[in-house]
Amino acid sequence: MTETAVYAAGGVVWRLVEGKYRVLLIHRTKYRDVTLPKGKVDPGETLAETAVREIREETGIRVALGVPVGVSRYRMPSSRTKIVHYWAAEATDAAVRTSTFVPNKEIAAIEWVGLKKARKHLSYPVDIEILDEFVRLVDEQALPTFPIVALRHAKARSRDEWDGSDTARPLSTRGRRQANAIVGPLLAFGIRRIVSSPAERCVRTVTPLSATLAQRVQLSEAISQDAWEEGRSDARTVVGERVRARRPVVLVSHGPVLPDIMHELALATGTMRGSYLGSSSALDPAGFSVAHIPVSHPGSGIVAIETHEPQV
Repeated sequence: MTETAVYAAGGVVWRLVEGKYRVLLIHRTKYRDVTLPKGKVDPGETLAETAVREIREETGIRVALGVPVGVSRYRMPSSRTKIVHYWAAEATDAAVRTSTFVPNKEIAAIEWVGLKKARKHLSYPVDIEILDEFVRLVDEQALPTFPIVALRHAKARSRDEWDGSDTARPLSTRGRRQANAIVGPLLAFGIRRIVSSPAERCVRTVTPLSATLAQRVQLSEAISQDAWEEGRSDARTVVGERVRARRPVVLVSHGPVLPDIMHELALATGTMRGSYLGSSSALDPAGFSVAHIPVSHPGSGIVAIETHEPQV
């Protein structure tokens, strides 16, 4: 992020009604316009967290983020550039039923409309461009998607200052801060399951997430660094199980193992290999990559991969 730009995030919130796609538009009171839900980043937030929060605040609907659908850039009256990141975000029936929206001084109304009608009603060309990318995904039958997240463990104490076994090496002070900081971003993508290398530094990285979800961490020696160094790792089995499950999950492992995880993810989904595999697995401690995979036909390939750098 640059100092001169204003960053914001939002989403194309969608649902299926009698087999047809409907997207949620907001009618803003002050500007008398029709747009997509979005808002500025609060201090300490990631863009993904902002998108989920702003959608909830403006529409009353709680969502998890799906595939990214673009970035809009435009000049504000202050001459600063506003950069807005958008994701597709499915509104489940339960989320719609429990919506807390009431008209207020900022949002006069929200409206579910078809894709063609949405294109006609949106007030701004930049929003139409985002909608067009969403429509492209619909036409390609890429929605809905589920995320598989590859997470590198948070910063650990160095080997030089640790006398115990490498498996027992704990997180550093910074690593503990990182473990707390990644909870919000991972929740933004709807993560509900955790699979981790048994190494202390991996398990502790997701302990705050585990506590928040009230969900145990499933340990897998197959993605441990010890197994990788000894030539007995088995990322293929772990990844294959998660692709077949078609549920949001985070896989917590080590720097040397992540390329194998991403490689097997490409193979398991029939995705053509490319340079993206290297960039999405070359993560700093507490960095993670999100692979968005079609629920109905995961073998058709990964729809998108996005990489998130550590914030701490």
